[in-house]
Amino acid sequence: MRYSELGRTGLQVSRVCLGTMTWGSQNSEAEAHAQMDYALERGINFWDTAEMYASPPTPETQGSTERYIGSWFAKSGKRDQVVLASKVAGRSPMAWTRDNDPITRQTRAQIDEAVEKSLKRLQTDYIDLYQLHWPDRAIRVFGGMTFHDYAQDFEPFEAILEALDAHVKKGNIRHVGVSNESPWGVMRFVAEAEKRGLPRIASIQNAYHLVNRTFEYGLAEIALREQVGLLAYSPLAQGFLTGKYQKGALPAGSRKALYNRGQRYEGPGAERAIQGYLDLAAAQGISPVQLALKFVDTRPWTTSTIIGATTMAQLKDDIDAFDLDWSEALEAAVDALHVQQPNPCP
Repeated sequence: MRYSELGRTGLQVSRVCLGTMTWGSQNSEAEAHAQMDYALERGINFWDTAEMYASPPTPETQGSTERYIGSWFAKSGKRDQVVLASKVAGRSPMAWTRDNDPITRQTRAQIDEAVEKSLKRLQTDYIDLYQLHWPDRAIRVFGGMTFHDYAQDFEPFEAILEALDAHVKKGNIRHVGVSNESPWGVMRFVAEAEKRGLPRIASIQNAYHLVNRTFEYGLAEIALREQVGLLAYSPLAQGFLTGKYQKGALPAGSRKALYNRGQRYEGPGAERAIQGYLDLAAAQGISPVQLALKFVDTRPWTTSTIIGATTMAQLKDDIDAFDLDWSEALEAAVDALHVQQPNPCP
């Protein structure tokens, strides 16, 4: 396993990050514990969760993933071997995470509530990386193609950082990051942190994969120049880049079959673009999983690639994929396909 520095924090995190969002929906507590055991054995020291998980979010499953991680910490005694990342929800009508608010926001009071609840579920005194799951303001997010309502109010950047800083000073949070964020939002957080001596964001957790390279259009330069690296989620495009959904296939037990939430990966031209990468992998004698995961891993702005699996076999295959030797020929072939049909699944 290889490791990278998380932003400017000095923390060394594995280049592979264990994603956890299926724990509590598709995976049981025992299965989650088995995945954590195996990941740690393979050298993965970086795990990512959120107060909203399991996914898809429901009142019944909310917080389950953090509880499973907490019970593993209590059982294993290995909290000190893990760099743990979690997230606070952004603006949303999914208010079941809060005791007395009709919508979730990133106000000081709601951040306080969220941090304390996560710490309790996780059975830990601190979270290594605490991320804003999506912004408090209205932006294009989760596959949306347009912006809406710029006039909508939002919590000021400095107020959010001040709320997080209170927990950094208490020792509840070590470092902070953002997720599903825009270039403007990232730079505003960086500017306010440097201007006011507040916590500097260490990472950007955004979707990034072969059929969504929009991160490269603005955020990649920021990631490199400001040392705010990418934590890439959905590197397999929620399974679509494995080919299992091609030509209308709907495997039993798959996320699409269970929840029908794959629309982000089914836009115009998506199936044709995905087929191009499947054909490339076959021509190169490698698996689609190897091609997709190693592509993300080899980008200079990537700090870690978040993988998620519902079976141990999938988890092993995902981790093994990072051993592929990336070549100039693969780079050229991938870029040629991208130019033909860029970003059908933003």
